[in-house]
Parts: sequence; C-alpha cells; structure tokens
Amino acid sequence: MEEIVVLENKRYEDERGYFFEIFSYRDLEKNGIKTKFVQGNQSKSKKGVLRGLHFQKKHSQAKLIRVINGKILDIAVDLRRESKTFGSVFEIILSSDNAKSIYIPKGFAHGFLSLEEDTVIEYLCSDFYYPEYDSGIIWNDEELNINWGIENPIISKKDSELQSLKKFIESGVEIE
Repeated sequence: MEEIVVLENKRYEDERGYFFEIFSYRDLEKNGIKTKFVQGNQSKSKKGVLRGLHFQKKHSQAKLIRVINGKILDIAVDLRRESKTFGSVFEIILSSDNAKSIYIPKGFAHGFLSLEEDTVIEYLCSDFYYPEYDSGIIWNDEELNINWGIENPIISKKDSELQSLKKFIESGVEIE
C-alpha cells in the first residue's frame, strides 16, 4: 500500500554500540509525510501477546511505529471506505535489530503480535486517545484471513470482543 511508508533508519555502529535518529521531521517530509504528532506511547509485551486491531471512529490517528526492544509482526488494515485498497492488509516485521519504522496514515486499523519476550514498541500519534471512540476489528477475522503464525495468542478481554470486518462494513461508520 503506497500510503504506508517504511522508513529505513540509518544506524551508526562502532565498538561502543550504535546511534540512530528515531524521528526526524525532515526525513518524514522527504517521504511525503507532513503529519504533526501530538502523543507518544510505549508498550511492553510478552512473546505471544497480540494487540489490536485498533482504530478510533472519530479523531483517527496516523501512527509512526518502531520497536525499541524485541520483534513484532505489525499489521495495518485499510478501513477508508473510499480507498481502492479498502479491506487490504499490510504486514511487516519490525525489530530492534532492523531499526525500521513504519508510518500508518489515518483511517487504518493497527495491531501487532510480539514475537519475542520483553518486546517494547514506541509509537507517535497524530491525535490524542479518546476512549469513547475506541474501536477495532477482531484479530482472527475470517475475511481478512491474516496469518499471524499463532493459534492462541495472549489477548485482552476487550480485544477478544472486537467486531468483524463485515460488522464494521454493515455499521456504515466512517472513520474521521
């Protein structure tokens, strides 16, 4: 999906360790991204934890995601009804080793599976979190048919009760 941008962060390594910029608005602009980020979040997950697929019905959030420690299977689903890629799934492995970041624009559901113990991710958001608009698509949706590579992930009660893509379509909700 062309709207999703994978950023290759240049890492400088020597005998002391490494250094790289985790965020540069200049680099985002070079990639056509002019999003202003207003909130930063961090989460830590055990191996096998699946979070998502989340979105906000109003105050939709663009996200810039990176892994600080560990590795994830990162998933984005296009929920923009007018998009030619509506319902399409984008997936990528992000890790502290590959130092990639991913930009996901507004209008996408997002989720990830932790592939290693003590995986820590950081993500910047273009709008604040509003619990009253919190929603999502169930991780094992039959239509999306995402191959998470796991049969029984560790998920929250809230995430286990998310709607199907079909229910989302039938609801007529436009993500704003």
